[in-house]
Amino acid sequence: MKVGVPPIKSQGIKTKLVPWIQSIVPGDFNGAWIEPFMGTGAVAFNVAPRRAILCDTNPHLVSFYASIASGEITPEVVKEFLTREGETLLSKGEDHYYFVRDRFNAKHSPLDFLFVNRSGFNGMIRFNRKGGFNIPFCRKPQRFAQAYVTKIVNQVAWVSKIIKAKEFTFKCQDFNKTIRDASPNDIIYCDPPYIDRHVDYYNGWDDLHERELFSALSGFNGKFILSTWHHNDYRENEYVKSLWSEHHVLTREHFYHVGGKEENRNPVVEALVTNFTPTSIQRHEENQVQYILLESPAAYSVA
Repeated sequence: MKVGVPPIKSQGIKTKLVPWIQSIVPGDFNGAWIEPFMGTGAVAFNVAPRRAILCDTNPHLVSFYASIASGEITPEVVKEFLTREGETLLSKGEDHYYFVRDRFNAKHSPLDFLFVNRSGFNGMIRFNRKGGFNIPFCRKPQRFAQAYVTKIVNQVAWVSKIIKAKEFTFKCQDFNKTIRDASPNDIIYCDPPYIDRHVDYYNGWDDLHERELFSALSGFNGKFILSTWHHNDYRENEYVKSLWSEHHVLTREHFYHVGGKEENRNPVVEALVTNFTPTSIQRHEENQVQYILLESPAAYSVA
């Protein structure tokens, strides 16, 4: 399948894992697709269900996509904005990046959020304790060349088309409320911050959050799919053993191009946790890794 890329970038974006995630969605699913951690929206926009409720505690992510849904942000608006700000960035250099970053932190414009997201270091989204975006400049004054602007405009157009053709709702709220409000006919897809790994989340993420999420999903009467990490070359995710192994665990290897230094960018074995038996487990030819539904939910491995 052809996978679309959303206009907002982030660490851990799931575009390369979308075919795997989509392959385990039941074919007869006709409820709402619910995401308590929408992030960039990459999974929802590619699954493109008839109805989706996309939530996050980061108000800037929610505001950006809600602005597309309302028509405030259009491809034409984005093209004009990034062309103008890109020209200023080219003439003034990184001082203009920090000017826009300060402006965003003061006024919270969705367009300024897009600008700092696409010109900040390594496509990271990170906020300080006061809620201020604090990613440094990527040191590329020519960042918004015409081809790059066109790429982002096309991404906005793709997302806009999906939102307008479907029934997509965007909410800024806690994951517990999102899960609590879901019905048994819905599917909840959770992509929380990966516990014990590069955690940059708007409200933080720790052991208590992971256990709260486990309790909420385990008590949900409908179907859920959870993305998490299983292990890498150095250590295992202890929460898969201590918590999530009560459910079905599927694994495959994935490489994340994140981290400030190249030596920190390593492959990790991803896990999908479900409370139902997927009917479609398929081989992803690109990575030649077979997705395995383990016979015993308490055991797990990768082929």
